[in-house]
This record gives sequence, C-alpha cells and structure tokens, in this order.
Amino acid sequence: MNQSNKKNFEFIKNYGVNYFLQDSARNWFEISSNNKNEVKNHKTDKIQEIIEKIRSYNTPLKKSANNLVVYDGNLDAKIMFIGEAPGRDEDIRGLPFVGKAGQLLNKMLNAINLKREDVYITNVINWRPPENRTPTDDEILEFLPFLQKQIDVVNPDYIFLLGVIAAKAVLTTSLSISKLRNKWHIYHSLELNKKINTIASYHPAFLLRSPKYKKESWEDLKKLKKKIDDEK
Repeated sequence: MNQSNKKNFEFIKNYGVNYFLQDSARNWFEISSNNKNEVKNHKTDKIQEIIEKIRSYNTPLKKSANNLVVYDGNLDAKIMFIGEAPGRDEDIRGLPFVGKAGQLLNKMLNAINLKREDVYITNVINWRPPENRTPTDDEILEFLPFLQKQIDVVNPDYIFLLGVIAAKAVLTTSLSISKLRNKWHIYHSLELNKKINTIASYHPAFLLRSPKYKKESWEDLKKLKKKIDDEK
C-alpha cells in the first residue's frame, strides 16, 4: 500500500469505518470480453448494486427525504463531478443538480463544450439532509464508501469537486475551497491502481449566492479543459 493510500485508509479507519460494503477486496473490473456493450452492462449492474446498497442502508437521513438521489449522466464518462447533497428539487425528482444550482452547472458544462450526458454527476450524500443543512462529518464518513465505489466503477480520468463537502470527502482535507482551488490534486483509489487528476472549485449553489466568485470558478473550469485537451 503506498503512502497516500495508507494515509486515506488510516483516516477512514480512525473514524470507525472498518469495512467497505463487503468483507474482502473485490475486482469490480473483471470482464470476460472487451466488447463495449459488455463493459457498459457490467458498469450498469455494478452501479445498480451500489444503488440498492444505499437504499437498504439504515440512515436517519432517509426518514426526512422523499427520494434517493445517486447519479445522472454517463457511466463511461471520463469526467466525474461530485457535489454535496440533494436539495429540495433533487429530492423531488430523484436526480442530482436539477434545481437552480443544476441549471448553473449545465451552463458551466456548456462553457467548456460539455453536456450532462458527457459526464457523471453525483453527490457525497445521497439523501437530502433536513432543511438542506450541511452534512455532518459522521454523515460524510457514512456515505464515503458508496462514493468510492462509484468512482471505482466509473473509472474517470478527472474528478471535479463542487464545494467544500466534496473536497473534504474525496481529498480528506479540512482546507477551504479558496485554498484548494486553481491547482491539481491526486485522488488515490483504494480499489483502482490509478491516480485520478482532481480539481476543487466552488459549488454552484454558493456561486448563486456569491456571484463574485464565478470568475474564479471559470478559471477552474478552463484549467480542467486545458488538461483534457493537452492529454488528448
């Protein structure tokens, strides 16, 4: 285990997460053929497994929420966008980023020539917290294994973190977005033998409340686009 993985494992272990949905390591990418349809079906099956595990997981957040919200977009996407938690509109429709913040996210994607169907969109927390409150550290740790499994299945080349909760969960940091943004970070999966380029920026909901930060968010998006273009 490399030092980064060891650090992440110790962080999770110290918070009481002793297992990741199953007792032993599992190869989520054991596929009998290179056929694209089989790969897609495999991913669909694995994501559905995760959805069912989240649905059956006993958390107090279920009591006040209407719908489970897991993902939207493309399972074969090379870019994953991770937000905080569902809001009122998302809780009603069962999809992430469909309210005003979602409309802004769509515009952000369009600005770098992407559409929702080109990327994979999810949140750290999959049930709406009461009154849209900020998720607690315990809730983040509760749902972190489900998020990690999604990353393993989708296997993106880039992760774009929307807001401080996503950054805290994925990068295991308490730093603010202002200190994390405008630079590349590395996410080390506990399952994948792969380093994933990761960038953190402001959550669209925050940008709606504080539009003066939109320019900085735009710089982060351009940084993502440039790296993608440079690595083609």
